[in-house]
Amino acid sequence: MATEKLTEDLLARLLASTSPESYLDQGETIDRALPDYLRELLLDRGIKRADVVRASGINVTVVYDIFAGKSLPGRDHAIMLAFGLRCSLRETQRLLRLAGVSELWAKVRRDAIIIWCINQGYTREQCDDQLWSLGEKTLLATGRLR
Repeated sequence: MATEKLTEDLLARLLASTSPESYLDQGETIDRALPDYLRELLLDRGIKRADVVRASGINVTVVYDIFAGKSLPGRDHAIMLAFGLRCSLRETQRLLRLAGVSELWAKVRRDAIIIWCINQGYTREQCDDQLWSLGEKTLLATGRLR
């Protein structure tokens, strides 16, 4: 995948610009849709959508509709997709933004557990085990925990 500049760096350049046009003329903005990003991740990892379905635990039809741009995933499904695609934390946060849901936040107990699991390279199943053992709702909902 092509390397992108960090958002913080771009923000600093935007704020230092004399006008919005002078920043926009630098060509640093992108209009990326979630399906395009998901396909980039697939290509980068050399995996197929069927692999993502198995690793994420999401219904095959739902995954294919998300990849086709027919629907956007909810937050937990977006996180599950990230696990299925073996995303880093940065890639997961980008996927969540493109899905139009809130990013993972270390101040939220459940999110902190998920962040830790992503950083450790856990699978979705291993993350669910960790969530369950710490009394939090799992990603693949199997019923009410509390």
